[in-house]
Parts: sequence; C-alpha cells; structure tokens
Amino acid sequence: MNKLFDSIRVGRYILPNRLVMAPMVRSRVQLDGTPGELAATYYAQRASTGLIVTEGTQPSDDGQGYMGTPGIYTDAHVIGWKKTTDSVHAKGGHIFIQLMHAGRMSHPDSTPHHRQGVAPSVIAPGTQMITPKGMQDIPVPRALTIEEVRQTVQDFRCAARRAIEAGADGVEIHGASAYLIRQFLAPSANTRTDEYGGSIENRARFAIEVAKAIAGEIGADRTAIRLSPSIMIWGIDEGAEMQELYRYLVAELDKLGLAYLHIMHGGDESLLSDIRTLWKGPLILNRPGRPREQIGTDVASGLADLESYGQMVLANPDFVERVKINAPMNEPQQATFYGGTEKGYTDYPTLNEAQDA
Repeated sequence: MNKLFDSIRVGRYILPNRLVMAPMVRSRVQLDGTPGELAATYYAQRASTGLIVTEGTQPSDDGQGYMGTPGIYTDAHVIGWKKTTDSVHAKGGHIFIQLMHAGRMSHPDSTPHHRQGVAPSVIAPGTQMITPKGMQDIPVPRALTIEEVRQTVQDFRCAARRAIEAGADGVEIHGASAYLIRQFLAPSANTRTDEYGGSIENRARFAIEVAKAIAGEIGADRTAIRLSPSIMIWGIDEGAEMQELYRYLVAELDKLGLAYLHIMHGGDESLLSDIRTLWKGPLILNRPGRPREQIGTDVASGLADLESYGQMVLANPDFVERVKINAPMNEPQQATFYGGTEKGYTDYPTLNEAQDA
C-alpha cells in the first residue's frame, strides 16, 4: 500500500503519488463546448491525485457525441480550459486532457451542429443515448472517406496542440469504450475494405496514426493512450482476434515512447499480463468497480505502476488523503453524475469539511 505514495516519473513529469483520477463525462460545459468556472473548481479540488485525466474532450465538431461535453479546438475552448489547468497547477497537480472522438456514439439532437455521426462503416451501435428529447435510438452513422479519416488524424493533432496552449501537461487519446478509435479496431463496427479495415494491421492503423501525429506535434512524453481490451459495450466486439489485435497494437504503440498506457481492464488476466510485458513505459490500470479494500494491490504486485479511480475520486475531493489514512469515503450520487449545477459536482465535502459540519 505504501508504494502508492511513492513518486514516479511519467513522461516529462514527476508525479507525487500513483493514484490517478480517471476520465469521467460530466456534461456541464457551455453550449459551445467551453468549460466554465465550475470545471476549474471541480478539477482543482482533486489536484492531490498524482495525475488528473479530464473528461472526454472532442477534437472537432464531428467528434462530439453527448450533450454538454467540452471541446479543445477553438480559442474559446483554450481560454476556458486555461482556467482549469491554472487552478490545478496552483494546487500542485498535473492534468492531461483526454481527447475523445465519439464517432457513431452520437445523436444529432445532442450536438449544436445537428449532423449525422461519423464512423468507419455504416453500422449503428444498436443502443440509445440521452438527448434533449429524452432517450432515443442512436441513428446509423455516415462512413468516413479515406480523406476524412486522414483529416480526423489532423484534427487530433491540432486539438493536442491546443490542449498544450491551454496549459495541459499532456493529452490522453481515448481509444477505449466504444468511441471512434475503438470503432476502427472492432470488426463489429468496421467492415471497410480499404487500408483502414480488414486485417489487424489495417484496423489498428488509425489508432497508431493518431498517436504518431500527436507525439510528433507535442512530444511523445506528453502523449498517452487509453485502451479497454475485452470490454464489449455498445456494439463493440473485437472477435476471436481480440488478443492478437491488442498484442500487435500495444507493441506498435510501445515503439513511440509514449508517456503512459492506461488500461481499462475487462477481465482477461492473460492478455493483461502480456500487455504488461509488451509495454515498457508506465502503465496505469483501471479496474471498474474495484472495491476499496483492493486499492493499491496492482501497484504492490507490480502489475501496474499507477491505479486510476473514477467514482471514488468524483465523490471524494481528498481521495488521496482518505486512502492514506484509511478514512471513510463519501458515496457517489448517481443522479447528479451528468449535467446540472454544483450539486454532485463541486459540493462533495472533504474530511475536514465534514468534521466541521
């Protein structure tokens, strides 16, 4: 357990501990995707974690999927995010902006431009999402042309540069869950017959090109990626080649010397062990639903260098201190996870505040 509180080098930074705030959609920004003052307060409250990874942030208009998600491609976005990064740095924290292109996980009613979602292929995810009109089926997306795929790579590159302009310490590429990068990886979402579809090498091409483009723009030591092998969600199924796919992808990404690899673990322990061997840099491990008593076990065993947590950090601004002294945790309130005001966002009490109350 004590190893959790040892410092560690991640990319160009020395982090004070090995506890990471995982990325979590909160849907509380302005209509144009600009984060406001509440976002600065929210993240700064949690700056004692070794690293903050922000909520998924779209690199372009077409990258937006949900209502109220932030962007990082306009001057207004940069100004808004600068308030947050300055607030985190003032507390001694480090913050990476997660770049998330939602791809087909989008509904025209939930975005300001009201356009059809884009994806590798014309295949709907077969699920619903919340919109201003309530829960609706996600419509069939439009397939990206090769030229548009290449432009999307450049969108990621430009967004990464803008993130650095906004004061971020780096960016994490969202290659997990069911969003655009993973849509290219999965045969259930990608039936292309060009250079971005078919073979493992072709399906991994987009992820690798995005990572190379960003590393070339801002430095590999400020570039990271998140993956979620074996987690089947929202129509994503990587099929019988899943293990081979991730062994190839991780080995290729490892050649780039990225700041870290962030794994959202789906339960395949054999594959996780292989990834640990293949990846030479820092590895962050997230086990969804990990119980309190298991905090620190993966770092202690050497399976991971850092561990990331979502809901426990969301509900406990002083998460690191509570872990250190084995204090009780606030319970997260699911009703306020997405959208709304400061309630369930910036009003979770620290231990000291709870005692004073």
